[in-house]
Amino acid sequence: QVQLVESGGGLVQAGGSLGLSCTASGTIISLNFMGWYRQAPGKQRELVATITQRGTTNYADSAKGRFTISRDNAKNTMYLQMNSLKPEDTAVYYCNVGAVMAGVVGVQFYWGQGTQVTVSS
Repeated sequence: QVQLVESGGGLVQAGGSLGLSCTASGTIISLNFMGWYRQAPGKQRELVATITQRGTTNYADSAKGRFTISRDNAKNTMYLQMNSLKPEDTAVYYCNVGAVMAGVVGVQFYWGQGTQVTVSS
C-alpha cells in the first residue's frame, strides 16, 4: 500500500503563484509514474502534468508555460509550481502515482486525497 500526502493548496489572487507537493510512503521500490490531475466543480478530472522517473515531463495545454512539474526521487516527492494562476485553474488538485512495491507484481496506481486551489479574480 502507498500513502500519498498532498500539501500546498490554498487561495490566491489571479496572477499569483502556488506550489503543491505530494509525498509517497510505503514499501516502495520505485515510482515509475507521477502526475497531477485536477477536478473543477461539475467537470471531469483532467490531466495537468506528468513526470516519469527519469524526469520526462508532459503538460496539458492549459498548463504549458505556467506550471512546472518536478520530483525528488530520494524523497519520493513530486511538486507542481503554478504561476500566473487564472480563475479557471480553480479545482481540487490530485496527485497520482504508479508504484512498484515490494512483494507486488506490476505497477500499482494510487490517488492522493486532493488539495483545493482557489484563484480569485
